[in-house]
Amino acid sequence: MSHAVEQARRGSGRMKRPLWGGLACAAALTLVTLAPPADASTPATGSGRSASPVSSASPEFGGISWSTQRVAPGVEVRTGALRDSAAAPVWSVTVQAPAVNRLTGAATWAPLGDRVWADATAVRLRDAGLEPRLERVTWDDYSDTPHGTMGWQVRVGRYATQTEAGAANTAVVAAGFRTAVEWTGYDGRQRADGENIHVAVVDPARFTGTVGATDDGNVADRENTSTVAARLGSLIGVNGGFFITSDADGVQGTPAGLSAEHGRLQSMAVGSRAALILGDGGRRPRIADLSTTVTVRDGSAVYGVQGINRVPGKVRNCGRPGAVPTVEPRHDTTCTLADDLVEFTPAFRAALPVGAGVQVVLDRRGVVVSVGDRGGAVPDQGSVLQGVGGAAEWLTRHARVGRRLALSEVIRDSSHREVRLGPDDTVVSAAPTLVENGRVHIDAATEGTLDPRDLSFGFAWSNVRQPRTLAGVDGRGRLLLVTVDGRQPGVSEGFTLAEAARFMRSLGAVRALNLDGGGSTAMAVDGKLVNVTSDATGERAVGDTIQVLPRRRTS
Repeated sequence: MSHAVEQARRGSGRMKRPLWGGLACAAALTLVTLAPPADASTPATGSGRSASPVSSASPEFGGISWSTQRVAPGVEVRTGALRDSAAAPVWSVTVQAPAVNRLTGAATWAPLGDRVWADATAVRLRDAGLEPRLERVTWDDYSDTPHGTMGWQVRVGRYATQTEAGAANTAVVAAGFRTAVEWTGYDGRQRADGENIHVAVVDPARFTGTVGATDDGNVADRENTSTVAARLGSLIGVNGGFFITSDADGVQGTPAGLSAEHGRLQSMAVGSRAALILGDGGRRPRIADLSTTVTVRDGSAVYGVQGINRVPGKVRNCGRPGAVPTVEPRHDTTCTLADDLVEFTPAFRAALPVGAGVQVVLDRRGVVVSVGDRGGAVPDQGSVLQGVGGAAEWLTRHARVGRRLALSEVIRDSSHREVRLGPDDTVVSAAPTLVENGRVHIDAATEGTLDPRDLSFGFAWSNVRQPRTLAGVDGRGRLLLVTVDGRQPGVSEGFTLAEAARFMRSLGAVRALNLDGGGSTAMAVDGKLVNVTSDATGERAVGDTIQVLPRRRTS
């Protein structure tokens, strides 16, 4: 699941909840102003002691006052508020530019266009008695996109309130323009006036508990991060990776990217995307770009499995061989596969998808129990294969009751090295990579969150400030879990991807990635939600979470 790109229009007069309401009173709480680390331009390494996670030496994140909650030995949460009185965001009307979806050829709209369009639009607006302003938008600090000018935005008016901007918008629409009413504080090209940030730091050298990604035993389910945290007795909980939110795209709650629990895949990778590997119960956290290959074998006959625990023929976020309209990762896009073989594990506790194709039920040893129509449920000690198109034909030829089909799973990193998972290893993935080898390295185009050839895709998701959840590993091997609130005009704006990367680097992260965000962004401490979520209906139920659990007492 991704950020919803629409802006939730919350007024600046909203009352904020206390930062530490509901936390256990036994925990130590101090208010400190942390000194900045060494020059953030110097890459952190694993060989020496890196600075504690603090605000950057850069003025962008300088001067944050942090309240520090020591939750357990080796585990603390720092909450900071960044305020910039020099920033002066306003409400404005942004004219949308006609565009064409690069993959489908369908007519659509983009929040910016080229200079020819911007100049022509300005003339039309003036002819209608309106006064436009043209704003140049440059490419952010991505590793795989062009540099310089991305395009031009055309805006009308500067208003103190959304209501005033809405009234002005009526006149712009009446003049024949497609528009959006926007808070300019979300623009990454100007300073934010406010950010509310939570940073959880887990030191494996001192922490005696475990850290893992969990879907709470059911990949086909959604639950609030704080609810899972309270039930598990978690010290810290944050939301995890992308997941399906609409029945049109698959089964709600199922991952839209690589997921693994207890060392076994529960969902396959979207191309090669960033993933957080919580090895040995979180004692060995690391971040890498991972891809997956799964096959089923009948003797010498082999067929590729393209999905785990998803609806055959539908691939959320694309990134699989044979996918249409693209085999590359494409965020918030559902591709189709005419020939598709999907495995279902016992973690899929919903009714199995029905429809055309063939279903094979296997016991725990991989022996075929039945062959027939799709539907029913996954056996507790077995698995299910569903095939459509060519995959259905392969199953019809090779699946015979009593015959064994061998399934194999391989995970590889970007250097093509195999990543072997043990029973205490979990993986959660999202996109894109933010920091690599101690330097900002955002591969937004490669991981499919932005398209340099299609400005109608990914601009708001990547270049506009949004609520974000981030994960990183610093030079001492400590796990950093970060949330920043957003969509709160005048209170907390959120981060662009580039700001998120620079902030993680300022904490000393040597590797970092963007997790799911938007309305999904949530952090719970001692089972209580501590950040302000952005969905109008409250905390969003998510597909999976990352939980920091205390050591279990033994009787």
